[in-house]
Amino acid sequence: MSDSRTRESTRQCDLDQKARAILERNDRGGYTVPNGEVYPFQWNWDSAFVALGFSTFAPARAWAELETLFRAQWPDGFVPHIVFWKPDPGYFPGPEVWQAGRDPATSGITQPPVAASVVRWLFEADREGGREHAERLFPALVGWHRWFAEFRDPLKKGLVLVVHPWETGRDNSPEWDAPAAAVDTSRIAPYERRDIAKLDHGMRPTKEDYDRYLAILEFGRDHSWDHSLMAECGPFRVLDVGMTMILIRAERDLLALAEMLGHEAEAAEIRKRLDRAAEGVSFLWNEEVGAFCSYDMVAGRSLPMITSAAFLPFYAGVGTPEQRAALLDHLARIASRVRYLVPSLDPEHGAFDAIRYWRGPVWAVVNFLIARGLADEGE
Repeated sequence: MSDSRTRESTRQCDLDQKARAILERNDRGGYTVPNGEVYPFQWNWDSAFVALGFSTFAPARAWAELETLFRAQWPDGFVPHIVFWKPDPGYFPGPEVWQAGRDPATSGITQPPVAASVVRWLFEADREGGREHAERLFPALVGWHRWFAEFRDPLKKGLVLVVHPWETGRDNSPEWDAPAAAVDTSRIAPYERRDIAKLDHGMRPTKEDYDRYLAILEFGRDHSWDHSLMAECGPFRVLDVGMTMILIRAERDLLALAEMLGHEAEAAEIRKRLDRAAEGVSFLWNEEVGAFCSYDMVAGRSLPMITSAAFLPFYAGVGTPEQRAALLDHLARIASRVRYLVPSLDPEHGAFDAIRYWRGPVWAVVNFLIARGLADEGE
């Protein structure tokens, strides 16, 4: 082996060990916190990605991560974006603010449904050892996907409605600037943020952003987290291109699980939803931008910008050849402007900010999904 290859192998081994050490340090026994100081609870889609990490050296622990998350599933199938397993006064907004009325305490909103995809990948990696876990999680995954179809698909096109920017995982994306600006913040309760005491405030959402986040939260809390009401009357209602594409891929992976496990009735149900979504995504295509864009349901208008989520149609396996070619052209153009792909916002957009959270910086989890989608398409 050449010296350069030896050095690269050593570097990769070092990175693997560091990544493993982070997971082990943040392991709380059955669930993993994203950060012990800033995010001391279990986050929904974080746990799905964490399970992939654990699967490389502790498969049983990977399954436990997901099984712990679904212990907090609500009776209607909803899976919250935060589960507050243990008290921690250092986090805001905590369970006393959400007041979701659940045990364990949870938030009242959800997050991108990557769990079904991760369960499929874990099961395919070990059919024998994973079957019992996959069978146990399958009904919970079916329930969550049904919840999206019932409560978050107002156009019945397979397009996911989000009722809070935090649901998208792309909290302060410029996509949400206009929809959130219409949210009334005049009656929010006084609050003190904890995140900017521990992190560079220049990288975090602004006070105006947080005022809007809290106003939407208080609306949901004041209406007892009524999912139907939030989707019909909430102050923030957006069809999110990212959530939509992630759910479509999750449905494909849930269908594969149903077929592998022999659940034909559920498989037939999922196929119908996938057919609906395959046709419905055209609603999000913005011809002027040349990309699938999120859509503000309150204002009745497309949100014309290219974020990293715009490249998730490859992951979902949707779009015409012409649409996919347009997306690849955008990706090539952006690649010529930045050192690292994929920035969370087109660097040519006026709102691009190289350091502020989801307004420019690269995010590994979205890159992982984009890369997986491009690989699936042979790109």
